[in-house]
Amino acid sequence: MEKQLDDKELELERERKQKKEQKAREKEEKKLKAKQKETARLQAQAASAGPKKSEKKQKKKGAEDENPEDFVDPDTPSGEKKSLAPQMAKQYTPSTVEKSWYSWWESAGYFGADPESSKPPFVIVLPPPNVTGALHIGHALTVAIEDAMIRWRRMSGYNALWVPGVDHAGIATQVVVEKKLMRERELTRHDLGRDKFISEVLKWKDQYGGTILGQLRRLGATLDWSRECFTMDEQRSKAVTEAFVRLHKDGLIYRDYRLVNWDCTLLTAISDIEVDHLDLKDETMLKVPGYGTPVQFGVLISFAYPLEEGLGEIIVATTRIETMLGDTAIAVHPEDKRYKHLHGKHAVHPFNGRKLKIICDAVLVDPTFGTGAVKITPAHDPNDFEVGKRHNLEFINILTDDGKINSNGGAQFEGMPRFAARVAVIDALKEKGLYKETKKNEMSLGICSRTNDVVEPMIKPQWFVNCHTMAKSGLDAVRSGKIEIIPQQYEQDWYRWLENIRDWCVSRQLWWGHRVPAWYVTLEDDQLNVLGSNNDRWIVARNENDAILEAQQKYPGKKFQLNQDPDVLDTWFSSGLFPLTVLGWPDDTADLRAFYPGSVLETGLDILFFWVARMVMLGMQLCGDVPFQKVYLHPMIRDAHGRKMSKSLGNVVDPLDVINGATLEELLKRLDEGNLDPNELIIAREGKIKDFPDGIPECGTDALRFALISYTSQSDRINLDIKRVVGYRQWCNKLWNAIRFAMGKLGDNYTPPATIVVSAMPPICKWILSVLNKAIGKTVTSLEAYKFSDATSAIYSWWQYQLCDVFIEAVKPYFFNDSKEFDSARAACRDALWVCLDTGLRLLHPFMPYVTEELWQRLPQPKDSGRKSSIMITEYPSVVKEWADDKLEGQIDIVLDTVNKLRSLKPSTDTNERRPAFALCRGQDIAATVQCYQSLAVSLSSVSSLKILTESDETPPDCSTAVVNKDLTVYLQLQGALNAEVELEKLRKKRDEIQKLQHALSQKMDASGYREKAPPSVQEEDMRKLTAFLEQLQVISEAEKKLDA
Repeated sequence: MEKQLDDKELELERERKQKKEQKAREKEEKKLKAKQKETARLQAQAASAGPKKSEKKQKKKGAEDENPEDFVDPDTPSGEKKSLAPQMAKQYTPSTVEKSWYSWWESAGYFGADPESSKPPFVIVLPPPNVTGALHIGHALTVAIEDAMIRWRRMSGYNALWVPGVDHAGIATQVVVEKKLMRERELTRHDLGRDKFISEVLKWKDQYGGTILGQLRRLGATLDWSRECFTMDEQRSKAVTEAFVRLHKDGLIYRDYRLVNWDCTLLTAISDIEVDHLDLKDETMLKVPGYGTPVQFGVLISFAYPLEEGLGEIIVATTRIETMLGDTAIAVHPEDKRYKHLHGKHAVHPFNGRKLKIICDAVLVDPTFGTGAVKITPAHDPNDFEVGKRHNLEFINILTDDGKINSNGGAQFEGMPRFAARVAVIDALKEKGLYKETKKNEMSLGICSRTNDVVEPMIKPQWFVNCHTMAKSGLDAVRSGKIEIIPQQYEQDWYRWLENIRDWCVSRQLWWGHRVPAWYVTLEDDQLNVLGSNNDRWIVARNENDAILEAQQKYPGKKFQLNQDPDVLDTWFSSGLFPLTVLGWPDDTADLRAFYPGSVLETGLDILFFWVARMVMLGMQLCGDVPFQKVYLHPMIRDAHGRKMSKSLGNVVDPLDVINGATLEELLKRLDEGNLDPNELIIAREGKIKDFPDGIPECGTDALRFALISYTSQSDRINLDIKRVVGYRQWCNKLWNAIRFAMGKLGDNYTPPATIVVSAMPPICKWILSVLNKAIGKTVTSLEAYKFSDATSAIYSWWQYQLCDVFIEAVKPYFFNDSKEFDSARAACRDALWVCLDTGLRLLHPFMPYVTEELWQRLPQPKDSGRKSSIMITEYPSVVKEWADDKLEGQIDIVLDTVNKLRSLKPSTDTNERRPAFALCRGQDIAATVQCYQSLAVSLSSVSSLKILTESDETPPDCSTAVVNKDLTVYLQLQGALNAEVELEKLRKKRDEIQKLQHALSQKMDASGYREKAPPSVQEEDMRKLTAFLEQLQVISEAEKKLDA
């Protein structure tokens, strides 16, 4: 049956070909007899204009003979190579094209790296997404950039390794599971107990965690899944314990009472990155978790402390009046004459009688601000904490872990929530006549990003990492060039952060995470046996058995009890070890020897300090070398209006919605199913309706990746406009149609040559290979310099403006004319077209993996070429010296400029009408160039003819005019369609444009010191440009005179 179908198809194809040849011959003969012109230019032009009518008939007849099933891809079992339809679909559909390829790539083992390979390594560690997470647009940008790097390096002969992993995300995961327990079973984690709660988290992780890994596959991420890891799996947990023990042994981890960011809802210290800063310009009432009514912020409250010895009172001010319950001193500037008589004296606390020493501190106190006197609460303010250490003050914590006033705050306020106490303290001060005033005050308020609770600075016993010596190593690594930060502007942030680094609090009062490997020793005869009450009693060890042995040595002959610290480690601690632990550290593995240090770390600029710096510090300390050689920081993504993406604004873009498409109803439904409060939901819905009134069309992974990478030229932020992604999806369709055209012109029996002889090709073929060569060079150098948007721009420009807009259009006449006279040129065009498509698809592949794989699979391959099974393991294009032809490119550039000018002269009312054109050439060289490529200019500009004029020739009447350059002016004969006023306006605009350029250049050349400082070559080039501007203005003046006449 298949044989019969093949025979029938061949017979129909022969019939179509014969009819087409006959039509072409008849048309060619008619044109030749009518016009008596024998040149190749007009033969090609006649061929291009002639057969279109018959071609349409052939297409119509072909469409009638088509079998719709021939355009549908057969089903492909998962993991097998995709089965393609016999015929290419007439339109590009992302979901169809992107189906099946990934599972085949993965099962074929294309993503793996071999530690024994002799190829040079190229290693990236994927920033581990949260196990709680779903794909967001930041992940999509990360994947697009990193996968492009990995695919390019893999195709360039590197042993490319991209390691996947998932972060346990301590706080984020615990919060999610706690909410789930409360919602579904009305239980807290304390109701369950630690072990049962951990079991619930693990169940949740197994059920929902890792969703993002499937989504990474959807984005085409060629990660080596055989090395997939989880920050809390056995190997990583072992490494975290080892790192903690080694750092403690080296004196870099210690336990101390320090000020931390405390969350009264989560009951834990939190990282700086989990604190959002809310800038308040005025008095503001805010909702705070646990309070029924809004709480006042953005005010400065003044009150007086009575002084001892009848010296009167001293007025201070604060934004957190409740902290006065923990005040232990009042600071003044030593040079402030107002308070010189109070140095060393004391104020008296009005509620507990505590004496508050008047201290002098030039570091903290600005005598010109407020009253010049500052209340000091060392246990509840970062600046006061440092003052307390400098002056050996008492540190009094007045809050319980859940944010209530404790016994240190006094019986009058004990048990009150902190913001209820705020009101009570003001009332009590008023009763004592000590309250002065409340006034508006700009301030920055720390809010926990997880709970929206107000962060409370609290003094707590915690584990800290001494970062100073490690930070110096990190600074030296960048200064010496051992690590390069890209873009370079962020080096200054690196220096600023590491030069001012503080010790890192690494303990968290959570249950989900790596348990701190420290045991507290309680001796049998201890009078106070509170866990952690004596910092000297902690033993850090790899396991409990080691801790017991060390305790026996430390306390010989004594009975003791060991209790492990209930705290867990900051998630950033295990993340900071990730480049080491994914390769098997602390074991001496083949992976560690082959792939450490990594090549590049690519991530968002917002975590340069929180993650990147810590990886560098820990890698250098524990492994003796930097964890990566380069750091590439991608911009942060915002919406099309430049606003930060926020659920409450409704402007968050889910990349899967862009890939798959989503109706407005679906977008709104997802908002409704979220957890926004009613007011936020109204704003979010309005935002969605405004930004996506028609929903989001299906764009596919390739278009999304290409768009995101092209945006990276915006160094610090990306204002993402979905319309741009849609534009690249339409461009994919253009690629699709280019291949469809090529497959039709190459023919079923075409076999590409093993090598091509460029010198024997027509000029247009030489040109396309030369500009392809330039695009290859630009792409590779841009990738090497991490200028990804320059790479995408070079590729796009070549495909769009040179291959599709020029070359394919220019070679059509050869294929529409079957004359034997053009056999050689036609064969060369086929070969050049094939080389362009094969090379161009490989060039584009790292950025658009799916569509390039599908199109490349359809291309014929040279015989005995040892064809690779997939484009992703072919060789990445490199510059071919023999293809370069700068002289030819310069000539064709003039022709293309001519074409563009002629097109611009066409009236908008013209549709298919072809008009005569003229080229006024001033000089033999320009005339020779136009003469040589006359047929190309005629074909591309769709004019009926192009006559070459010299300066002695009369300009034809009724022409619109355009200046190509100082040596070339073109005219298009409009006859009755000429509008003199319109043409004069065009010339006026051109005159203005050239005069501005001339003026700017003249100012530069007339500037002081130009002749002495500018190199002679620059001065010569500037003079050449100035002369050209003046000549172009002369041409415009002549054209204006003719129109006026």
